[in-house]
Amino acid sequence: MKVSANGLDFEVEINEPGRPDGAPTVLLIMGLGMQLIAWPPVFVKALTDAGYRVVRLDNRDIGLSHKTTAKSPNLVWMGLKHRMGLAIRADYTLRNMVEDTRGVLDALNITRCHVIGVSMGGMIAQGLASHHPGRVLSLTSIMSTTGARGLPQATPRASMALIARPKSRKREDIIEHFVKVLAVIGSPKYPMLEAEIRQRIGEAFDRSFYPAGTIKQMGAILASGDRSAEVRKVIAPTLVIHGKDDPLVPLKHGEDTSKKIAGSEYTEIEGMGHDLGMLPVLIERILPFLRKNTPVE
Repeated sequence: MKVSANGLDFEVEINEPGRPDGAPTVLLIMGLGMQLIAWPPVFVKALTDAGYRVVRLDNRDIGLSHKTTAKSPNLVWMGLKHRMGLAIRADYTLRNMVEDTRGVLDALNITRCHVIGVSMGGMIAQGLASHHPGRVLSLTSIMSTTGARGLPQATPRASMALIARPKSRKREDIIEHFVKVLAVIGSPKYPMLEAEIRQRIGEAFDRSFYPAGTIKQMGAILASGDRSAEVRKVIAPTLVIHGKDDPLVPLKHGEDTSKKIAGSEYTEIEGMGHDLGMLPVLIERILPFLRKNTPVE
């Protein structure tokens, strides 16, 4: 379904539990360049089976949501300026994406909800909890960051995988490319079956292929800089989850996020990289946290 929010149109999918009346809502926010279908069906089902209404959205410039008229930024130049500590400008920042998300909640008449964000989605979720504290029952930030300067960078191999380009825009070359990327950044202890990876990449390609959107979102991340002051304002009950083997957003980022949110719970997962291959572990950790922070009606 389409909803209008913050002057843009967003694709939203809602999964209801068996008894939808009065069910608390969990909002899922996906990461850089990822569509709402990137949330594993097993994870969505675990939430609905537990009695939660699950809302997923395509962020701007991705999937079936609004494609902005912004030009794709020069990421090399932006990256150099970022390393030098210089101000970076982009057509939009993570703060705009926070307001997108708040607008989607408004359009759906959702007053308060649990918010779970992965990677860039975790950054947006942090911003929502900071700037709109009354809307967030709890925050779960997975493999994300505050963007603080001085935190370790991605490993050279992960960086190269991220900036590499597929041979062509043909479906088979795109699938092959992302299979290689996920082999680099994925979880060594929880490897996904290659057949499943290929199927999911193919489904994402068939639904929407817009690589410029990933570049624009990366520009928004770089332009947002250090969000530590914003993150320190989060008052919602918070769970921070990070993989010990994340080569893209190293473990120190999770530690830093948790330290800057007063009273947050922190979980490190051995063998977890930058993906959601360890679903049973995540579900086992997240569901009790949600139950603990769901008001009794």
